[in-house]
Amino acid sequence: MIDVRRGADRYSGGEPDAGIDTRHAFSFAGFYDPGNVRFGPLVACNEERLAPGAGFAEHAHRDTEIVTWVIEGELEHRDAGGRVARLLAGDAQLLGARGGVRHEERNAGSGPLRFLQMWLEPDVFGGPPEYAAVTSPVGRGAGLTLLASGEPSAAAPLRLRRRGAALWAGRPLAPDQVALPPAPLAYLHVIRGTVRLGGELLHPGDAARLSGPPTLPLHTSPATDFLLWSLP
Repeated sequence: MIDVRRGADRYSGGEPDAGIDTRHAFSFAGFYDPGNVRFGPLVACNEERLAPGAGFAEHAHRDTEIVTWVIEGELEHRDAGGRVARLLAGDAQLLGARGGVRHEERNAGSGPLRFLQMWLEPDVFGGPPEYAAVTSPVGRGAGLTLLASGEPSAAAPLRLRRRGAALWAGRPLAPDQVALPPAPLAYLHVIRGTVRLGGELLHPGDAARLSGPPTLPLHTSPATDFLLWSLP
């Protein structure tokens, strides 16, 4: 089954007066829809737009795997332990909050910042937090690139604490047909270009939730970017 969710239908949040525009895919903060709380272990998929200098002041997380993908601009990340990282377009970051972490994020550039942030519930709770980042892990080409995995894999630069979960990136050079990895659930988010799946045409910001092992190929337009979660 394919459940398409359009970007225009996401819950709009953030603080517009502070230069923060957030589009939520699931129930989040002040928005609650009992029929849209999560998809498997995926509990958040927020598309964030920050004006120059805008950001999220220091706040806490625990027992959450937070994966960030920068679409445009420059994101500065700081945690309470003094670690500072700057991520550019195409960079990815994993913050394993585990037993607790405090951090802040802001637009460190002179232009607009746009990034996608996804939260995953782990299998294992507690322990010291972990941080990992990878610079431009995906080049243009055919097929899918494994970014993060809950299984030991030399191909995945980011290691999740959720067995059976994996995050893939697609960035084909030309129109392409991509076979989706087998999994009980899959979550697709289109970043650029268009994706056709099972008769549905998806545009930037659109998402598709797939229940049951995928049997249909995914067709992309030129210069398409998308992220795909395969989930237990």
